[in-house]
Amino acid sequence: MRICIASDFFYPNMGGVEEHIFNLSQCLLSRGHKVVIMTHSYGDRKGIRYMTNGLKVYYIPIKVFYNQVILPTMICNIPLLRYILVREQIEIVHGHSAFSTLAHEAMNVGQLLGLRSVFTDHSLFGFADLSAVVTNKFLEISLANCNHCICVSHTGKENTVLRAKVHQDKVSVIPNAVDTAHFTPNPCHRPSDPDRINVVVVSRLVYRKGVDLLAGILPKLKHCPNIHFIVGGDGPKRALLEEIREKNNMQDRVTMLGALEHSQVRDVLTQGHIFLNTSLTEAYCMAIVEAASCGLQVVSTRVGGIPEVLPDSLIILTEPTVESVYRGLMVAIRREAEKKQIGCMYMNGSMDGSVGACREWRGGGPVCPFERNNMVANLYNWDNVTGRTEKVYRKVLQEKESTLGPMMVNCLRSGVWPFLLVISLCHLILRFLDWFVPRKYIDRCPLDNPFWEGTVASRSRQSLNDVRVHVHPIPGSSSSAATTTGKSTSSFNRHSKRHKLSGATTS
Repeated sequence: MRICIASDFFYPNMGGVEEHIFNLSQCLLSRGHKVVIMTHSYGDRKGIRYMTNGLKVYYIPIKVFYNQVILPTMICNIPLLRYILVREQIEIVHGHSAFSTLAHEAMNVGQLLGLRSVFTDHSLFGFADLSAVVTNKFLEISLANCNHCICVSHTGKENTVLRAKVHQDKVSVIPNAVDTAHFTPNPCHRPSDPDRINVVVVSRLVYRKGVDLLAGILPKLKHCPNIHFIVGGDGPKRALLEEIREKNNMQDRVTMLGALEHSQVRDVLTQGHIFLNTSLTEAYCMAIVEAASCGLQVVSTRVGGIPEVLPDSLIILTEPTVESVYRGLMVAIRREAEKKQIGCMYMNGSMDGSVGACREWRGGGPVCPFERNNMVANLYNWDNVTGRTEKVYRKVLQEKESTLGPMMVNCLRSGVWPFLLVISLCHLILRFLDWFVPRKYIDRCPLDNPFWEGTVASRSRQSLNDVRVHVHPIPGSSSSAATTTGKSTSSFNRHSKRHKLSGATTS
């Protein structure tokens, strides 16, 4: 399959959506699919860039309008989007994030070109305030012609079905995943002081992440000298935390790390015993999954899709109030203190007897960090997520191509009649471009990925049979062996030349 993933949020910007897109793309590439990323330019990062395993990224030179999102024009970027989709011979356009304008525009152009479209929603929205009402209406219009939607939690699915008026049969739940081989526990990184307990907070310091709750909890723990906080992340609410830290003389116990690269998150998590999440709304919180994979006790607010992410043995859920979060945090602190008292060997970095000791706690106490990692690995892994996403792709490819008439009828159901003029104008622009720049004059990129060692796996069955014949000579015949070896070498050289010529043409 040939897939184009479109979103305003991608590297070098860091976040949950960016990490999800990158990991999903790598897994799809490893399964032999062609994947292309489409995003807007970041600074001097423009044009075509290649990332790990030959992942091709189009950094389109479009100005950012607000909060890393381009200006929603619907028509100005049509020529460039059409050129990329035709050039890469795309079959499926996969948009990510309801906030991404580029994702919605790419899906709209793809639908008018007869391609299939899939949309993944990573966020939850309200229904009461004016901004939510406007956003929900635009999302309803955009998803009117979408072939299928993916949500990261069942709560997110209910939210998307209600606010975008999408039929529930066209929405699937596929959660995020975590690389448990990278996010592994390392008790040796924890402080050597046996009485010290580190509480880790890693998130963007914004209102939606409940930083005000964290600011209310810090003064309550100023009389507990053994409790230390490590806060990773940056945002407009950082000044509030620094003010609270100064006011309560907790400079030596509250460490502000600032913005973190994703590669640094694991090293920060392994320094802690407890992970605290105070989000006010979340469709699916990747941070708590990564923390649990690193062996930390997780304390989190019971909001959005968080209750369905981790089992009760790995998380302590609280209400989004200062008192409730404080009580949940104290429960985790008491468990950690009791665990230190019984002298669990794994807290000192030794695995001797750790599993047997932790089984006694399974009824209501902490679980061994390494057992937590195994539990998360069984719950969430990228192979499972990729396989379920492939099923969605195969399902939408079996559907009929969308035409202008049904698309306009679907848009009418949203009640926004003027949007029909936008769809009609986009259609006319595409027809004009088909006349002005016919598709036959657009160079096609090769379907195989020359950077990937497993390119042979994506070729046809006949090619595989040819390779198999060339590799296995007739036993006992040296001349035939030399002949078949020569054929294999010449066949490889022809493929190599084809890739080199294609690469020179397309780059």
